[in-house]
Amino acid sequence: MPSLEVLIAFTAAAVVMNLSPGPSNLYVMARAIAQGVPGGLAAAAGLAVGSVVHVVAAVLGLAAIFEYSPLAYTVFKVAGAGYLVYLGIAYWRHSPEQSVQEAVPRTPLWRVFRESVLVEASNPKTALFFLALLPQFVDPAAGPVAPQFLLLGLIVTVSAIPCDVLVAVSAAKVSRWLLQNDKAQQLQERVSGVILIAMGAVILGTEAWEAKR
Repeated sequence: MPSLEVLIAFTAAAVVMNLSPGPSNLYVMARAIAQGVPGGLAAAAGLAVGSVVHVVAAVLGLAAIFEYSPLAYTVFKVAGAGYLVYLGIAYWRHSPEQSVQEAVPRTPLWRVFRESVLVEASNPKTALFFLALLPQFVDPAAGPVAPQFLLLGLIVTVSAIPCDVLVAVSAAKVSRWLLQNDKAQQLQERVSGVILIAMGAVILGTEAWEAKR
């Protein structure tokens, strides 16, 4: 399994990214604004279940690629690092006006949960994020890769739950301020962008250095 240092670094990165503005927590925010804390919590629970679908798919796909084609895995890893840089640039350039969610209609909580599962499970951006991020932290020398992929994916999913709960509670209490304060949203997005760009750049640099050796 990955070393404790790697797990701590990965968990910290996952928490930062889960707290950053994105489709998932903006969806939780919208539900909390419309239906208070219960609506936000129902959405967070549904998103967590939907995320597990992507974790399982990533584990099966990435483990197979690693086992049968190490070269393809390396290419996939580099492409994933490039995608992280792309996401970081997108975060940085994102207009704050576009990140404010319209209030959504009130919906029964069981339906909010069901819709949230479908929203997350069918979100191709979530799948791409898992496929781009997980390979960067897997160490073949640390043991079988499939359990490592599974552990890292579950860390992302589990760490998202308290982050989404925090978003739900905060949004319900300060919904008017959240909807009106574009500068706070822009700052969060730019910090997230810098983190993603730096992460992708370091990975690309490391791969280039190892290729020259």
